[in-house]
Amino acid sequence: MVGVFDPKSETTKTSGSGRLKLSIGVLAIAIGGIGVMSWSALTSSPSTEADVYLASLEAPQISEAPEEPQLILTSFQELEPLPQIYERTDELQPRDTLTDLMDRLGVSRSEANSALYSLYDEEFIDPRRVRPGLEVTAHVEASPTEEDPDAVRLIGLTLKHASEASLVVSRTSDGGFTAHELHTRLMPVTRRVSGTVQTSLYEAALDAGAHDAQVFDFAQIYAYDVDFQREMRVGDEFEIVFEEYVDERGNYIRSGDILFAALDGYATDREFYRFTPSDDGITDYFDAEGEAARKFLMKTPINGARLSSNFGYRTHPISGYTRLHKGTDFAAPTGTPVMAAGNGTIERASRFGTYGNYVRIRHANGYQTAYAHLNGYGPGIRSGVRVQQGDIIGYVGSTGASTGPHLHYEVLENGNHINAMSLDLPTGRQLEGPLLEEFNEARAEIDRIRGVNETETLFASSSQLEEGEESTFE
Repeated sequence: MVGVFDPKSETTKTSGSGRLKLSIGVLAIAIGGIGVMSWSALTSSPSTEADVYLASLEAPQISEAPEEPQLILTSFQELEPLPQIYERTDELQPRDTLTDLMDRLGVSRSEANSALYSLYDEEFIDPRRVRPGLEVTAHVEASPTEEDPDAVRLIGLTLKHASEASLVVSRTSDGGFTAHELHTRLMPVTRRVSGTVQTSLYEAALDAGAHDAQVFDFAQIYAYDVDFQREMRVGDEFEIVFEEYVDERGNYIRSGDILFAALDGYATDREFYRFTPSDDGITDYFDAEGEAARKFLMKTPINGARLSSNFGYRTHPISGYTRLHKGTDFAAPTGTPVMAAGNGTIERASRFGTYGNYVRIRHANGYQTAYAHLNGYGPGIRSGVRVQQGDIIGYVGSTGASTGPHLHYEVLENGNHINAMSLDLPTGRQLEGPLLEEFNEARAEIDRIRGVNETETLFASSSQLEEGEESTFE
């Protein structure tokens, strides 16, 4: 037994009083010297029965001390300091494996493999699909050996594999490892940004505090009214009220939905509110009168493209003849997604002469839309398939008679080609009756959020506001 006092040891068998004095002496030394005794008092044995009797009477007096909490020891090992646990953090580099990263963190191969396989077995991570930048923190304790004085023992791992969750590996009581996913507790907050376009809407919105997601969603809302490549002007004003999600420390995690959008400029002057009608549960954006932003057909069925050729007569760049250009061309990189401009049925999805890879959709009210020079088709796109507005039907390419990657987009009405850019598109849904009353209540709530402070401000979450809590500002 290491460092453990055994009252039955040979040293204590001389007599009862000897055992008592020795026990008290060891306790006094362990505690730090409670009671002062001479070495002779601890080792001498009583010579007579009277001495034994007197010693038994004196013993309680020797052990008396000021009343202090007494330290009860079962092992001298309890006086040793606890192992020091510390962290080592590194990121996965290009062409790294997770094993390479664990080597840099100083974890032994055997422990690294055991910890990593706990992640693989639970299918939390696929080692073949990890990406550079993955942050891994190893929690280790010093465990020196004669061969390696700097050796460590792995206690656990933390992998920041997503903005909202981390993978945690911890050591089990049997020396193995177990893995689980730890989700960040997110809280929604509402923000309002506004600004004036100087160079582009994208730059102005980011400068005002919006994120990429808000710029994309804003463009989607106005895709039926505005060609953002041609119709935006310096001085156009915008406003966006949107939700974003933060962690418990207030750090931005991800973007939420746009609640309100306004654009006052060259192409349009309209405001839209996010609303989900109770009859069909389909969320859309509606103006103050309850008319949906979503129209029968989209004006531009592609994002981030430049209008390169208008509808009308022109000299064809390949044939050299002057003839009617029956559609609108949008220059964009190969592979850019092309969306269905409206709900309808695919009439054709195949090679079609000088159009190259071609898709044509039949819509209601005698309308058709066509998409040419595609690099390829969207998932499941073939003749007879029903599509909804916004579905990806193909990708920008340069097939057929084409001088470079672009989308050739046509709109036909009763078989006649018309200019999609000047088309007075049929409107979308119009809310009426009880649904309009529901919308007006939702609109009033959003207006209340907008009107709290006219400057860019961080508000309480909309869900909290609905519960009657007051918003706070910083």
